[in-house]
Amino acid sequence: MDDSINKLRVSITKRYGSKTVVDRLPLEIRGREFVTFLGPSGCGKSTALGIIAGLVPPTEGEIWLDDQRIDHLLPEKRGFGMVFQNYALFPHLTVFDNVAFGLSLQRRPTAEIKERVATMLGLVRLSGYEDRYPGQLSGGQQQRVAIARALVLHPRLMLFDEPLSNLDAKLRVEMRTEIKLLHSRLGLTSIYVTHDQAEALSLSDRIVVLREGVLMQVGTPQDIHDRPKNVFVADFMGFRNFFDVRLGQSANGFIDGDVKGLTLRARAREDFSGGADAVMAIRPDDIRIGKSPDGTNTLRGKVELVEYLGREQEAAIMTEGQVRIWLRSSEKLALGDTIDLTLPADKLVLLPRE
Repeated sequence: MDDSINKLRVSITKRYGSKTVVDRLPLEIRGREFVTFLGPSGCGKSTALGIIAGLVPPTEGEIWLDDQRIDHLLPEKRGFGMVFQNYALFPHLTVFDNVAFGLSLQRRPTAEIKERVATMLGLVRLSGYEDRYPGQLSGGQQQRVAIARALVLHPRLMLFDEPLSNLDAKLRVEMRTEIKLLHSRLGLTSIYVTHDQAEALSLSDRIVVLREGVLMQVGTPQDIHDRPKNVFVADFMGFRNFFDVRLGQSANGFIDGDVKGLTLRARAREDFSGGADAVMAIRPDDIRIGKSPDGTNTLRGKVELVEYLGREQEAAIMTEGQVRIWLRSSEKLALGDTIDLTLPADKLVLLPRE
């Protein structure tokens, strides 16, 4: 598509009475970028998307598209495409008429409408479904119609509001792939809202993590996954083990922390010094069974819970120092087993105490 933008700049606040649901959200999105708003239910991500779309008025702030301020424009004047969680298809219209709806409102020539609708249905693999009604389609097919209806207008910006949450797990993965391919193939600029970490990681160029309307972290999927800036982001991204520690002195790029008489070593950060209170965090799948060669970060404990996850098991281990550790491993574990665990120092992330 040749309708791409160069930059979208957002600085918005939304309050309902005394409750602030989006708090001075600052954001800059580049053309052809895929940005995801990620966070738990009620964090303000859909409200922020609605403000950008023009469906929700901001209490304060501005939205700029390239060199044009657009927060005062009606939704239909912004030139954006939007795909909703519930598809929002017209049940009394055929697939063709649903996709053609916006073009018909623009009074486009009949030949142009037929050509553009046919092109879009081909892109979403629904050629031959023109005469069917939404009630005759599967959930995944209905979502593809909704995407085609938005894309046929050649939007300057595509907005997705949890579009896959009503689909089963297999369909979600398939549609995720299709959205990613369409974004790349058509050179779209996209903003996507989800509470699903896997969706955000697989789709995004950058992820915006929100908590109660406040921006917690912006970064690439690898940044968010491997280098969370705070306990909230780490917890949301799967760091299940958190240890409140008192830090010692750093040496050779690592720093020790004391937790209930145990010593853990993590990679040091410039903004943490000896004597400070902090949190060390690690994912269950980064923990290894067995002792480290020099005994560093090796703990012994007893298996007190095992959850079967298919190829892997997730287990709760209570250490001799009464610290519970969650482990994910392909090795078979049984209740009551006593095992050694190693928490690799380069996998332990140092975070500020909340």
